[in-house]
Amino acid sequence: MRSMPTDAHIGAKFVVDRIVDMIRGAMRDAAREGALSDDAWVGIGLGSPGPLDRETGTVLETPNLGWRNFPLRDLIANSIGLPAALDNDANAATLGEWWQGAARGVDNVLGVTLGTGIGGGLVLNGEVYHGASDVAGEIGHTTIDSNGRKCACGNYGCLEAYASGPAIAARAVEGLHAGAPSLLPDLVDGDVDRITAAHVSEAIIAGDTYAAEVMRDTAKFLGIGVANLVNILNPEMIVISGGVTRAGDHLFGPLRSEVRKRAFKVASDACKIVPSDLGDTAGVIGAAATYHVARIGPL
Repeated sequence: MRSMPTDAHIGAKFVVDRIVDMIRGAMRDAAREGALSDDAWVGIGLGSPGPLDRETGTVLETPNLGWRNFPLRDLIANSIGLPAALDNDANAATLGEWWQGAARGVDNVLGVTLGTGIGGGLVLNGEVYHGASDVAGEIGHTTIDSNGRKCACGNYGCLEAYASGPAIAARAVEGLHAGAPSLLPDLVDGDVDRITAAHVSEAIIAGDTYAAEVMRDTAKFLGIGVANLVNILNPEMIVISGGVTRAGDHLFGPLRSEVRKRAFKVASDACKIVPSDLGDTAGVIGAAATYHVARIGPL
């Protein structure tokens, strides 16, 4: 699998150029390895953050990238010369886990992706649920504190403002500035502004008590949002993905506990909360499935 970091500051056109280059590179690799010839490709599956319009292939808004009304699907399709299908990236990741990952054989699944933002996807009765205007599943922009931190979307108290990767890092740095003892500064040569959620997980593995406390708080915030959806949707499984899951039981233990505390017992007892099986490939596999469902038919 090819990957490349996304830099919101370089502009949408350059992000598209990177995507096109990676698609062409993957096609060349497949041809070189004898896996697929050029005429074997039928289409492209795409996953993008933010509310979008699947019918027109337009990304309506991405709080963390700054895109508005951006015709992503057609730009990619026209550049490659193949038809394309677009869905929310968290929907794609959830579909991937349902099709080939942790949620195989499960009818009702909630997927939660923890990264730069917090995405959510829903597979209900074996189909991705999009809602009335393709916005279903935006768990990251549900409110957990009406007077809370400002989110990139402009609202206050969103779950994403507390439990996304950057939010975890920001809360960790705030505690360090307040004098919390930790080995976190040692991991970034004393430059605490370089601390990321990955550093927090690394410090936990090294036995850092403060980093473990930051992760427990993260799990509590995440548990509030998840418990609400457990009561509303009554899913059989919740699949959590993203680099934060490297914290293992330091995340999943208090997360499961918080959900049990807040959700109806009959609902929480029926719901397994598990890490992703597919990891970083979930969205890629799900994007392929997205194209199949949109252009060919059910999986």
